[in-house]
Amino acid sequence: MYSVSLERMVKENELRVLVPEIDMTGRMITRTEVSRPALQLAGFYEYFDNERVQILGKMEFSFLRQMEEQVRRDTIEKIFERRVPCVIVCKKLEPFPEMFEFAKKYDVPLLGSDFGTSESLGEIIRWLKSELAERITLHGVLVDVYGEGVLIMGESGIGKSEAALELIKRGHRLVADDAVIIRRISHRKLIGTCPEIIRHFIELRGIGIINVRQLFGVGAVKLSHAIDLIVRLEADDPKRTYDRLGIDEEYMDILGNKVVCMRIPVRPGRNLAVICETAAINHRQKRFGYNAAEDISYKINNSMY
Repeated sequence: MYSVSLERMVKENELRVLVPEIDMTGRMITRTEVSRPALQLAGFYEYFDNERVQILGKMEFSFLRQMEEQVRRDTIEKIFERRVPCVIVCKKLEPFPEMFEFAKKYDVPLLGSDFGTSESLGEIIRWLKSELAERITLHGVLVDVYGEGVLIMGESGIGKSEAALELIKRGHRLVADDAVIIRRISHRKLIGTCPEIIRHFIELRGIGIINVRQLFGVGAVKLSHAIDLIVRLEADDPKRTYDRLGIDEEYMDILGNKVVCMRIPVRPGRNLAVICETAAINHRQKRFGYNAAEDISYKINNSMY
């Protein structure tokens, strides 16, 4: 199970600490879900998850204001006594006095957000899903080619880094070389990034390690990118049959997500950078609704009648 520090969440999401006396050092968040305690304010706690961040907005405050003072105290205390990771008050709302009291009593951080409840909820969930996402590290090179995240894979020494270098020289951007950390943000989206220690570096056999950012500038690198397409480089095998039309797509499963995978035979004289560019553009066209293989197949079939 992955975790992220509460202190980092506060900093990254521009939250205000309303009770400075509470020490947040070492406190970790392990759940991507964030809750607005609606039914809980009405007394329903059967499915309450006390490991989730709790957010209170204008609607919750309006509900609490209409309660009698003692009832409101008891209702608020029930939230804090479960020792949730933190309670966030949105829209610059002034917390009820008992919130400060119970925050100190149960050692629960009380935070404030200057943004709307829906905006805060969406941003925090998005951030937590990225930070706590299931992840895996694969051997390959990730390059942003015309806005498409192309993951180049293949056996060691097949020419992945050389293809990436040529793509960089042609104006595309390097995300990661050798080790690609892939996070599963959702059932449809995978995000790739690079380990901090080797970020912006490429290894070229015969030359050694080069720093792409220093050689080609900050415009040649990128911190992360969605993985849209996999190009798998393989040593050319005369006995193997490769797809000549591209009608049937092959997929690779990564953390439960299926990504289109193209197998490219490598032989002397083939320009792998141009092939990767063309694969990226063709994949983009398919996402926009045009499939060249289906188009020519349709024309051939019609010409026969």
